[in-house]
Amino acid sequence: MTGGEVAGILVAVFWAILVSFLAVALVRLAQTLKATTKLVADVTEQAVPLLADASATVRSAQTQLDRVDAIATDVQEVTSNASALSTTVASTFGGPLVKVAAFGYGVRRAIGRKGRPETDVPAEATRRTVIVGRTVPSSRRGRRNLRDKRD
Repeated sequence: MTGGEVAGILVAVFWAILVSFLAVALVRLAQTLKATTKLVADVTEQAVPLLADASATVRSAQTQLDRVDAIATDVQEVTSNASALSTTVASTFGGPLVKVAAFGYGVRRAIGRKGRPETDVPAEATRRTVIVGRTVPSSRRGRRNLRDKRD
């Protein structure tokens, strides 16, 4: 055997080993592709119903949001109406009620002063405190002191 024949045999053996490794790799790749194909098919089978359920859920949520929006609009309208009614009642009854209360207070005060002369009341007792545009009578403590001084 010559050197060229030995080199040819070595190349042929090397080539056969390479082809064998490539064949094994291709077989394993084919198995992996089959498994991947099966996995994708299974995922597709399970994903389609899940997507249908998700779509139905989204539609249901949209319906509920539409209902909530309608309710919120109605509540806003009711709030507006209640505010208008409150303003109307306050303007209609508020002024006359304040006048009646002031009249009643004046009558009570006039009846309370009926027995006392005005000159006996010192300037401290007639002092008034103003709160938000209303006059509040002085404290009772000052009136007690006046009674004690008179006795």
